Amino acid sequence: MSDPARVVVIGGGFAGLWAVRNLRKAPVAITLVDRSNHHLFQPLLYQVATAGLAAPSIAAPLRHILRDQRNVTVLMGEVQRIDTDARNVVLPDLALPYDYLLVASGATHAYFGRAEWERFAPGLKNLDDAFLIRHRILSAFERAEGAADEAERRACLTFAVIGAGPTGVELAGTLAEIARHTLVRDFRHIDPRQARVLLIEAGPRVLATFDESLSNKARAQLAKLGVEVRTGAPATNIGAGFLQFGAERIAARTILWAAGVAASPLGRQLGAETDRAGRVRVSADLSLPRHPEIFVAGDLASIEQDGKPVPGVAPAAKQMGAHVARNIRARLAGRTPEPFRYTDFGALATIGRHSAVAQLPKVRLSGIVAWWFWLLLHIYFLIGFRSRLIVLINWAWAYFTYARGARIILGNTDARDDDGSQKES
Repeated sequence: MSDPARVVVIGGGFAGLWAVRNLRKAPVAITLVDRSNHHLFQPLLYQVATAGLAAPSIAAPLRHILRDQRNVTVLMGEVQRIDTDARNVVLPDLALPYDYLLVASGATHAYFGRAEWERFAPGLKNLDDAFLIRHRILSAFERAEGAADEAERRACLTFAVIGAGPTGVELAGTLAEIARHTLVRDFRHIDPRQARVLLIEAGPRVLATFDESLSNKARAQLAKLGVEVRTGAPATNIGAGFLQFGAERIAARTILWAAGVAASPLGRQLGAETDRAGRVRVSADLSLPRHPEIFVAGDLASIEQDGKPVPGVAPAAKQMGAHVARNIRARLAGRTPEPFRYTDFGALATIGRHSAVAQLPKVRLSGIVAWWFWLLLHIYFLIGFRSRLIVLINWAWAYFTYARGARIILGNTDARDDDGSQKES
């Protein structure tokens, strides 16, 4: 009997995990490598950042998820280099040979050439980001309570979110709800309802990938929550405690970035063509043109369908991962791999309590109906019964009480003050 084919998967996100699961019965030996030890349900990451959910509610250890799949070895480590000629994935103290390789290492924040803005305006891609953002949000209210003058108090109670895609809209709407409802009785010297929440977008409208009618409804729902929406206003400067967009400059102690993403730098090591965001241009079957044994999936892959790019969303990543698994099985059986075809089931964005928009293939929903649809769908797609149950209980409690159960500030998460300035030791 011949040895099983060696499959290395880089990244335990949606694409990587769905590929591994779909190779359960294949004659392969899989090594899954990730910098973290967990799979993260990223669509609900903003809920951890805004104190609505605890981290274990939306994350699960990869070893636990795959504990019954005997053809998988999970390694926690940082990939330093991919040697496509030798067919090796190089870690700090280990080289992993492969017959087939799937690179699904995702994306990171893009600051459009202004990398120095990151320390003042963190983005949201992983749990570390979520903990930092939660620390800054909750600490801003604490600092406002003890502020010595009115100018400092106003700066502490000013929150700016840059980028009005789904993540930016969700963050801004939730921040408004925290200020207007969750914290309203917790302080003695400030009124959290006086907090100012701004959503700043360089383009002409919020949720630009949605139909214009839904975009307009989302903007109206944001305004109802008290969010100030500024469109056509690109950020021009960000520093410690201030933000400038267009001709306007404001003092803000909490600035959050949701304006752009860049592909993982691992993609550039594959020797393939990349787009402006660093995503790898793949063949129709998601393999590399000159390396059919290497596949790229998820946010790192750049592929068009019907003249439009396949979006970097969780459903697309899951479909890509499952398709790569099918094509690996096809090649092992001597069959020709099939081209990838993305099935678009629609897009969702929640704005706040009873506020959401849903763009489905044949239906457009907004308001409370879209909100209930969003809630049920996200619970359904969480991994594991325990996570579903915990999230359902937390949301039910928050619905009836407006409480947010993860409002604990755990130290200084990255040795910086809330506005990005260095803390004195």
